[in-house]
Amino acid sequence: MPPKQKFTKEQITAAALDITRREGFPAVTARRLGEELGTSSRPIFTAFKNMDEVKHEVILAARAVYNNYIEKGLSEEVPFRGVGMQYFNFAKDEPELFKLLFMTSDNALTLADIIPVIDDNSEKILSSLQKPYGLTQDNAYRLYQNMWVFTHGFACLCATGVSRLSEDDVISHLTEVFTGLLIKIKSEANQE
Repeated sequence: MPPKQKFTKEQITAAALDITRREGFPAVTARRLGEELGTSSRPIFTAFKNMDEVKHEVILAARAVYNNYIEKGLSEEVPFRGVGMQYFNFAKDEPELFKLLFMTSDNALTLADIIPVIDDNSEKILSSLQKPYGLTQDNAYRLYQNMWVFTHGFACLCATGVSRLSEDDVISHLTEVFTGLLIKIKSEANQE
């Protein structure tokens, strides 16, 4: 008969997510997780086969936190701007989760491939650009891609503690870059 679980998968995942938030993802070890739960590491392995399974669940939990931010952004009056600001807020509020999701990778991706691979929300975000601004899917993706690179830069500065930008500064810069890119993309589309 297998040993009785002292902690559920959800409790272990929540504890591992808390460690990640405070100390970073590399700190999630069996020993550290046992300490967080006030026990040895043994109960972890009655719920999970190995630490890779635990870490996978932490990534899913971090993504769920991030998705809540993006959903909030998509519900704002100007959804695309809302998404950009929520991406920045996620980096500011949850720097270790941001680093886990957006500053680490097992493989290098091309710029064209990166957005749909790292963000499950990319189709909804792309849609928030197409209709309101009258863009084709290709032009909307081009604008999205350029704005993501710019927004990601601000978010990385914040998540790493290099800079503490105000929300007003971020909005001002994002609006300026967005407007310039939109004008350029629409101008090129009209010339075709």
